[in-house]
Amino acid sequence: MRDALLTLALAAGQASAALPSFEQVRGAHRVSDLQLLDRHGQPLQTLRLDKQHRTLAWVPLQHYSPALLHALLLSEDKHFYEHSGVDWGAVAASAWGNLWNERTRGASTLTMQLAGLIDQGLARPRQGRSAMQKLGQAVIAQQLERSWSKAQILEAYLNRVPLRGELVGVPAAARLLFDKSPAALDARESALLASLLRAPNAKVAAVSQRACALLAQQQAKKTSDCPGLELQAAAAFARRPPPLPGEQLAPHYARLALKPDGPNEQRSTLDAGLQRLALQTLRQQLLELQGRNVEDGAVVVLDNASGEILAWVGSSGAELSNAAEVDGVLARRQPGSTLKPFVYQLALEKKLITAASLLDDSPAQISTAAGLYLPQNYDRGYRGWVSTRAALGNSLNIPAVRVGAMLGADPLAARLNALGLDLPQGGSYYGASLALGSAEVSLIRLANAYRALANGGLYRPVRLPGSAVMPARRVADAASSFVVSDILADNNARALTFGLDSLLATGGWAAVKTGTSKDMRDNWCLGFSDRYTVGVWVGNAGGEAMHQVSGVSGAAPVWARLMRELQRERVSRAPQPPAGLLSQQLVRFEGAQAEPARQEWFVRGTELARVAPAEQPLRGIANPRDGAIYALDPDIPPAAQRIVFEGEAGQWKLDGKLLGRGTKMRWAPMPGRHQLALLDTRGQVLQTVAFEVRGASLAPPRR
Repeated sequence: MRDALLTLALAAGQASAALPSFEQVRGAHRVSDLQLLDRHGQPLQTLRLDKQHRTLAWVPLQHYSPALLHALLLSEDKHFYEHSGVDWGAVAASAWGNLWNERTRGASTLTMQLAGLIDQGLARPRQGRSAMQKLGQAVIAQQLERSWSKAQILEAYLNRVPLRGELVGVPAAARLLFDKSPAALDARESALLASLLRAPNAKVAAVSQRACALLAQQQAKKTSDCPGLELQAAAAFARRPPPLPGEQLAPHYARLALKPDGPNEQRSTLDAGLQRLALQTLRQQLLELQGRNVEDGAVVVLDNASGEILAWVGSSGAELSNAAEVDGVLARRQPGSTLKPFVYQLALEKKLITAASLLDDSPAQISTAAGLYLPQNYDRGYRGWVSTRAALGNSLNIPAVRVGAMLGADPLAARLNALGLDLPQGGSYYGASLALGSAEVSLIRLANAYRALANGGLYRPVRLPGSAVMPARRVADAASSFVVSDILADNNARALTFGLDSLLATGGWAAVKTGTSKDMRDNWCLGFSDRYTVGVWVGNAGGEAMHQVSGVSGAAPVWARLMRELQRERVSRAPQPPAGLLSQQLVRFEGAQAEPARQEWFVRGTELARVAPAEQPLRGIANPRDGAIYALDPDIPPAAQRIVFEGEAGQWKLDGKLLGRGTKMRWAPMPGRHQLALLDTRGQVLQTVAFEVRGASLAPPRR
C-alpha cells in the first residue's frame, strides 16, 4: 500500500509540473456558439458548431452576481477562502469512504472539482473515482492553490463546470435556463443553479427542495418558505432555448466562414450595414411579390478591385421561405439572358461583329440532334434587323442565338469556364441554347464573371473564406469588354424593351443585365459600377415557376436599391477606354428599325460609317427544313406555338390541301408527320419537305 501511495504521489507530482496556467485554460476555452463579425468588428451572426455541449463565452469573475457566488460557496465549499485545496477539517469529520464518493460534497472542494475539469485523467467516471484518483485530485488541487489565485480558481470553475443536460458553465446555464447574464441572476435563480451542481439532471422536485434548503441557510433559518420555487424550476428546465443574442444577418456565410478551431469571435470581409440593407431589401421585395408564387432570393456584393465579399444573403429567411437553409448564393440555377454579355463579348473579341453590326431578329430554326431549335424572344415578337447594341441592350433572344452559332457551343463554353462559371457539361451538351443561359450556374460565380467584365477582362477568383489570394489573369480582351460594358450601361440602348425611365438607371454609371430562365423559374439581375458588382437572384428554392415575374419586376428593384446606396457617397464614374478603341460617328443605319445615327465604339480597324443588312433573296422553302421535328410545349399556349412556313412567293399545300398563297403562312401545328409543298404560279412544285410535330396528346393509331 505504501509503495502504491508513493508511486501515485510521484505521478501526481509529475502531472502537477505540467499543470496549465490560468491564462492557458482561459485561452483554450472553446464556445459552442461562435460569432461572426463584419469587417469593422460589428457582430453579424452567432452560429452553433458544437452539437454535444452548449458553452458560451468566458465570463470574468466580476460579472457574476453576488447572490450566485454566495449560493455556490455555501452549497459546495464553505471554507473555500480558508483551505489550500483540500478541506482537511472535512476529511477528519467523516469516514474515508463517504468523504470520497461524491464529487460535490464533503472534502471535494471547488479546487478539487476544478482539477477534475482541467485534467482529463482526473475526470470523474460514471462509476466514481477510485481512492488513488482522489488522492491525485487532492495533490493537483494543492498545486493549483499554489500557482493560481482564489479568484482565478473560482472564475475557471464557474466557466467550466457541467450543469444540466448539454449546458457547460454558468454563463450557458444562466442564458439558456433563465435568459439572463450571470450578473443578473437573483437569489432564487442562484439557489437553483447551485443546487444543480450536486446532481445536474435530478428531477425538478429534488432540485427545488435543495434550492429551498439553501435559501434557508442564507437566511439563517431552519426552514424556508419557498412559494412557487418548484414551478419556477420546472419552467426553467422546460423552456425552449431563447433566440440567439443580437442580429442574425448572415447564417449561410457564417457556416462557410467560421472555423471550429478558431477564436470565439472571427472577422469577415462583410459590411454589416450593407448586409442588413441587402437582407431587408430582398425581404421587402418578396413581400411585394406575394401572390405571385415566389418566396426565395439571394444577394451578393463584391468589391471589384479586391474580390472581397461585402454582402452575402443566402435566403429570404424562415419567415418567408420554406427552404431557408438552402444557400441561394451557391445553388446552381439557369441564368437565362444574363449570359448574353459574354456571348457578345467573345464575338466582338473575335471581330465577328461590331457594336454597330446588324443582326437578324426574325424567326430562326437551328438544327440539333433532338430536332429543330426555335428560339423566341421574351415577348414573342420580332424586330427585323437590329444593331448589336440594340440586340444586347433589349435582351433579344434570336440575335443572341445567331451570334452564339457563329462562335460555336464548345468555344463559348470554354470562355464561360475560363470566367469561372464551371459548367456541369460541355458545350455540345447545351448546343445553341447555351447562349440563352440553359447551363446552370451559381450566383457567386456569375457575379464574379461580371466582375471580370468590370475589370476589363481580368479574372481572379472571388475571395471566399479561407481561400488564398490568386493573381489576376487575362481571360477576355479589354477592348471588347469595354464595349459590352458600355452597352450594358446605355439607357438608350435598352429603351425599346425597358423604357427610358427604367429603374436600371441608377444616376451614376452602372452596367446591368437582367435574365429570366425557362417558365419563369429563375429571375436575375447582375451589374457593376466602377467599384462594386451586385448580383441578385429571385425564385423558388424548389424550382416552382413564378407567376408573371420578370427581371425588371423581380430581382432588379433589389439590385437598383443596393447600387444606389453604394453610390450614395461617391457617384460611379464611367471607365476610361483602353488602347485600341475608336469612337466614331455613324452616319446612318439602313434597314434597322428606329435606330438613329449615333456615336459608336469600334475596335480599331473595324469602324463603319454606314451599316446595312446583308439580306439574301429566298429560294424555295426556307422554313421548315426537310426532316424537321417540332415538339409542342404543354406549358406554352397553342396560339403562341404556330409554325411559320416561309419561302419564295407561291402556293402552299400541306398534306395535299391548299393552305394559301404568299411568302409566309402561319399554321397551328397538329401532332403527326406532314408533307409541305411549295408551288409556283403555274402550279409546278418548286420544293417538297417532310416534317414531324410531336405532342404529348398524340392519339394512338387505329388497329
